[in-house]
Amino acid sequence: MIVELLRNRSSVRRFQDKPVPHDVLQRILEAGRLSPSGGNEQPWVFGVITDGELIARIAEIAYQQKWIVRAPLLIVLCTVGVDQLRGGRDIQRDRFPEYAEAIAQMDQDLYWALNQEEHQTKIAGTHMALAALEHGVGSCWISWFEVKRLATLLNLPKGYIPCEILVLGYAESKGETSTKKSLDEIVFYDTWAAVH
Repeated sequence: MIVELLRNRSSVRRFQDKPVPHDVLQRILEAGRLSPSGGNEQPWVFGVITDGELIARIAEIAYQQKWIVRAPLLIVLCTVGVDQLRGGRDIQRDRFPEYAEAIAQMDQDLYWALNQEEHQTKIAGTHMALAALEHGVGSCWISWFEVKRLATLLNLPKGYIPCEILVLGYAESKGETSTKKSLDEIVFYDTWAAVH
């Protein structure tokens, strides 16, 4: 089922003038809520945006991507910075011991911006996009926007960072799926030298 959904998925940028029903929205959000995260930290909140004026302002913050204005629904995937008292930097220092000192000394806001809790909203967002598609709702993933301006617009507390925007709605027409690389081009077994 998941592989078939992925085969048929395309990024949607033209939407029907039709809202996403509340029960479908709840199923999409539930797919995000149930997503895995490191240490079950669940370092996220999901902003549901349906107000047309707010969507227009977000489109402006997303470097004037005007097509976003026609979407009936946005979900802003926000991560929550893990406090150092709960080991916020320990994992990254362990993963990159050669940068441990730099990681330890990095300004907190810069660390959160670069780390975004290891981008864990991407897992939840992917699950939401698939749940949407399962219910006939198309989506497009947006990462190109002014993060601080969006955080201010949404009145997010300090340490809450908007990481991604899922633009959702019913597609005007069936989109073309992208050509994907073959498994032979992207998979190696055991070590790189064994294949290349």
